Amino acid sequence: LVGRIARPHGIRGEVGIDPATGLPEERFAEGATVFAERGGAAAPPEAMTVTAFRMHAGRPIVRFEASETMNDAEALRGLELRVPESELAALPENVWYHHQLLGSRVRTKDGRDVGTVTAISGPTERSILVIDGPEGQSLVPLVAAFCTVDVAGKTIEIDPPEGLLEVNLGSDWRKRRHEESEEAERGEGVPASDRARRGAGDPAAE
Repeated sequence: LVGRIARPHGIRGEVGIDPATGLPEERFAEGATVFAERGGAAAPPEAMTVTAFRMHAGRPIVRFEASETMNDAEALRGLELRVPESELAALPENVWYHHQLLGSRVRTKDGRDVGTVTAISGPTERSILVIDGPEGQSLVPLVAAFCTVDVAGKTIEIDPPEGLLEVNLGSDWRKRRHEESEEAERGEGVPASDRARRGAGDPAAE
């Protein structure tokens, strides 16, 4: 994925693009070709050739071949633009394209399941993995010191500093942990045998 068409720009068939690449000047240069699925997942990707390119307010403004009017441009709204993986430039060690990391399963070194990478935020040199897991959403810095990436296996093993995952878990997780703590103090949410010793009632009646 190198970008998504946001909306028409002007009346001459141009569109604004939300880029998903750090190289918009290269990906959307005049004469470049990108691909979009216009007929659903079952249809082959359609090649779209750029006939004009400029940057405006930090966003690529592009005209594609056969897009001459605002109506033509409107028909392109929302299309995801992609290039073949074979066209991607080689990256330095410990640098990855987003699509290589998205969907990766994340586990700690001792086997704890943290969740799945659903997004990457921040610039390349300070990338943050957004991980949705059974305990909520975690934010983990993508640093070689404690992240080992297996692109082929779609897994990331992490050995984070103590407390990092808990600090970065979402508010829902913290609220649940607080409620569990209060329940434990009231004798709720603990094993029935413990509750019986505290005089909380007959375990068989729970």
